[in-house]
Amino acid sequence: MLFLGPLYSFLASRYATSINHFALVRLCWLLLIRKRRSVQSEFGVWLFAFYFILVLMLTTFRYTYFPWELNFHWDRSLDNVNFVFLKNTWKMIYAPSKVDFYYNSLGNILAFVPFGLLVPNLLRQKACFWRVLISGMLSSISIEILQFLLLTGVSDVDDVFFNTCGVLLGYSLYKLVQICVKNRKKTSNVRV
Repeated sequence: MLFLGPLYSFLASRYATSINHFALVRLCWLLLIRKRRSVQSEFGVWLFAFYFILVLMLTTFRYTYFPWELNFHWDRSLDNVNFVFLKNTWKMIYAPSKVDFYYNSLGNILAFVPFGLLVPNLLRQKACFWRVLISGMLSSISIEILQFLLLTGVSDVDDVFFNTCGVLLGYSLYKLVQICVKNRKKTSNVRV
């Protein structure tokens, strides 16, 4: 990364020979960070990190700020998880007030649209549709598992479905923006 390059150089010059696992640090640097040289890609990484931390704070870590305050409930029964597809959503559709339906369905979709927009930029050449979709789905499943274990929300298969729909919508918007940028570049090259 642009801003972490000097830090890595300092750590490498100071600790490369004294830390036993510095080769692992170097491998992580080469695989994950080194290729990000532009301010734009650096901004994308920080924007995604801010977005994903915000999602985790709103969905999973609502009641605590510190990791040592987390209270996991390993003894919970899986009966507390809704595994029936769209069961709760249908209940909300036929409820007198539609607020819960819109909050649950549209809220879950809109919460993961930025995921579909930002992850392809992070993956660059590896940004195929399936990688983005599976990473979004696994992130949503992880959030649901944490909500179940921390008692911070209702774990529901519908949330995973709506979150995945949000990833699809975000990825579609990403592709649309790419097409518009390519067309704009072509038209500007033709005029010149």
